[in-house]
Amino acid sequence: MNKEQEIIVIGHKNPDSDSICSAIAYAQLKNQLGGAKYVAKRAGDISKETAFVLDYFGVEEPEFLGDVRTRVRDIQLKKVPGVNRNMSIREAYLTMKEYDSTTLCITDEEERINGLITMTDIAGTDMDVHDNHVVSKAKTPFRNIVRTLDARVLCGNVDKDFDEGRVIIGANTPERMVNYISKGDVVILGNRFESQFFAIEVGASCIILCTDSEPNPTILQLAIARECIVLSSPYDTYTVARLVNQSMPIGYFMCRKNLLGFELDDFSDEAKDIMSKERHRYFPVTDHQGRYLGMISKRNILAMEKKKVILVDHNEKNQAVDGIQSADILEIIDHHRLGGMESINPLLFRNQPLGCTATIVYQMARENGAEITKTIAGLLCSAILSDTLMFRSPTCTATDRAAAEELAKIAGIDVEDYAQQMFEAGSDLSSRSTEELFYQDYKTFSTSGKNFGVGQITSVSKTSLQQMQPKLLAYMQEQQKNHPDMMYFFMLTNIIEESSQVLYCGGNARELLEIAYKREIPEDGVVVEGMVSRKKQLLPDLIAAIQQE
Repeated sequence: MNKEQEIIVIGHKNPDSDSICSAIAYAQLKNQLGGAKYVAKRAGDISKETAFVLDYFGVEEPEFLGDVRTRVRDIQLKKVPGVNRNMSIREAYLTMKEYDSTTLCITDEEERINGLITMTDIAGTDMDVHDNHVVSKAKTPFRNIVRTLDARVLCGNVDKDFDEGRVIIGANTPERMVNYISKGDVVILGNRFESQFFAIEVGASCIILCTDSEPNPTILQLAIARECIVLSSPYDTYTVARLVNQSMPIGYFMCRKNLLGFELDDFSDEAKDIMSKERHRYFPVTDHQGRYLGMISKRNILAMEKKKVILVDHNEKNQAVDGIQSADILEIIDHHRLGGMESINPLLFRNQPLGCTATIVYQMARENGAEITKTIAGLLCSAILSDTLMFRSPTCTATDRAAAEELAKIAGIDVEDYAQQMFEAGSDLSSRSTEELFYQDYKTFSTSGKNFGVGQITSVSKTSLQQMQPKLLAYMQEQQKNHPDMMYFFMLTNIIEESSQVLYCGGNARELLEIAYKREIPEDGVVVEGMVSRKKQLLPDLIAAIQQE
């Protein structure tokens, strides 16, 4: 919260090793080149294979970021303290002036908001016509009266509230005062012995002497005997009468219902919509436990910048982190087909027909003369081995292979031995739920009015793949019921045998596979020999079949 804006480097949802490793490596490359602070994030859970890679090279998993829209926590808060409901109107006004705020939050001992008071509310207490009972109706603490009038306490207990009676100016003779002074009243007086004596005799709860008047000892003795508070203020009668209303507690005037405020994780665009409909200038912010933290203003939220983002390993909106339409995309580094991503401003878009985004990151590091550490080399090499299935995939190019071999030397790993360990780690499917496996490497596509999703898991274990097949098919069918306009395809890829069983459901998915592979397709899917790549093999086959249809 309230920190210098970072530039986020992030891959697609359901990230694979290339998505995670390229984000980490490219963020480090950009930080080497300087100019800003770049931070790698992830848009989904990492796979077991990726977890193995990060653990092997001692790299922490990037922080999860599920939505790149700005939130209230990204706005600079105005640190206006919460105040007690017994604070006087005058103290509240002075506090607003001190913090240049038009709103105060009234909070309890646990910092939870009880109400709000604004400068407009305070002005209303002076402009509205109140009767002379209002100060007691507000249950005004005598301490407030003392502080507001800068008064000296000559006798009496001021640690209680004025909760019964009126505020009266004792301007007449005792004979005339008998008709309008009652028990419990607060009486404003000058230096007149008879009036002071009479007010105490009648039962005033407090007498306020103006212009620093000193009472006769007899008056003090009587006041003590009758438990009457005696105060002496330096102000004249007019000023005391005007100020005494400002001693009332703000809790009496605060707004208690329909309080508008925001939590740290609220999205700023939603907050902006709410604020635009309200006359208030400042709005309180609380944490997830409801504790008051500070204020945000309309000006703050209108002036805030969008989050700045660099996308790696994808360029399709439906694969990107949520809220991408509200972010400022600076760069896209990718090796997939063009997916129709739009941007308001020009951006750096580097897209090459290579087997892995990590190969492009490696090229960019070399082009800029940047240092490639052992750790970063290990991550980039792992990404290339993963995406190309250790050079078995038809997406693999000579450039990918040369990059991987050079990176392996820097990282100090043997390509075949390391790749075998990495694939075995990723092949342990037993501890993952069917849902986790389905979305581990799943992407959605749209072409010619058709919406479809394609998932893939790879393994060196034929048995593991066979055991997962009926569970994944059942899960796909359940998903299709919830999304009837979608078609689903899933590749169970055997790395050793270099083949995939393609599962399907929904729409005319079966017909598309029959067009693509020119054969009758069984209900439990079709095994396609030599198919290991979604991007280079299955996806083009499906798009071609849709176009033929």
